[in-house]
Amino acid sequence: MLSTFKYLASRLRREETGATAVEYGIMVALIAVVIIVAVTLLGGTLTDMFGQMACQVNGGGTYTPGAAGAASTCVP
Repeated sequence: MLSTFKYLASRLRREETGATAVEYGIMVALIAVVIIVAVTLLGGTLTDMFGQMACQVNGGGTYTPGAAGAASTCVP
């Protein structure tokens, strides 16, 4: 009986690495989903913000973001 318990205990210890790898895989997947959602939600806002800064650095004026696929403009 004791040898069976020792065998099972050693087997469970060896199989822990597989469970740890699965846990790390799940964490990486969740982090990737969070990053994708954040980039999707903030992407347009960041584009507009950097466009405004570029317009101000290049001599001021009003930044006009373009529609989907259209170019943005900087009106002096």
